[in-house]
Amino acid sequence: MRTQRKYTVLAVAGIAALSLGLTACGGNDGTRDEGSAASAGAPSAPASAPTSSVVAGSSTSGGGSAAGGSDSGTGGSSATKTSKTSKSSSKAASCTHQDVKITAAKVDETPTEHIVLTATNTSGRACRLDGYPLIAFGEIQTAKDVPAVAKSKPAAPVVLEPGAPAYANVRIALGGAHEDNKVVTSFNVNLFAGSDPAEGSVVVKAPAGGLAVDEAAAKTGYWTPELRNGADEF
Repeated sequence: MRTQRKYTVLAVAGIAALSLGLTACGGNDGTRDEGSAASAGAPSAPASAPTSSVVAGSSTSGGGSAAGGSDSGTGGSSATKTSKTSKSSSKAASCTHQDVKITAAKVDETPTEHIVLTATNTSGRACRLDGYPLIAFGEIQTAKDVPAVAKSKPAAPVVLEPGAPAYANVRIALGGAHEDNKVVTSFNVNLFAGSDPAEGSVVVKAPAGGLAVDEAAAKTGYWTPELRNGADEF
């Protein structure tokens, strides 16, 4: 009886040990499943962290260098150009009557009320074209001064490089049938040297057919690099 009980106890112990072994195996399988599930969800956290970091880095470094670099570059370039222009204006001597060729052309209108003067630098060096053309429709000593229109004055002095032109719009009449007009086939244009009239003048040939000029109505614009709507319309 004792022997039989011993075998029974041993059998029970064996069965218990087998059950524990199977349970342990099942536990390992469960651990692997949880690990797989964790692995599948894991990329979402690391993926968002680098993305956030890269965006912040680009925004900080990229924005700083782009904004700062662009602004400072533009500012430096603009300042340099302004400085060069100022130096060029201050160093260039006033154009004389020997430095420029002046021609006249009628504006496309009937009757002719305006002409455009073109002064081209023929000197081979840069020169500054000061003020406005001093026009005499007749004898220089007796001709009436043609006044300038203030609104046509440019913001900066006009510096002409060799071969470059400047323009002045000139009103010669009001287009009326009973104006006190006189026909001129040529006229004189003098220049300024700073704020004073320069010595000498340019004889300008009138366009074909001459010009019917009313000296009482005549006005001139300032020399400008190009004619501007509004400022040069009078």
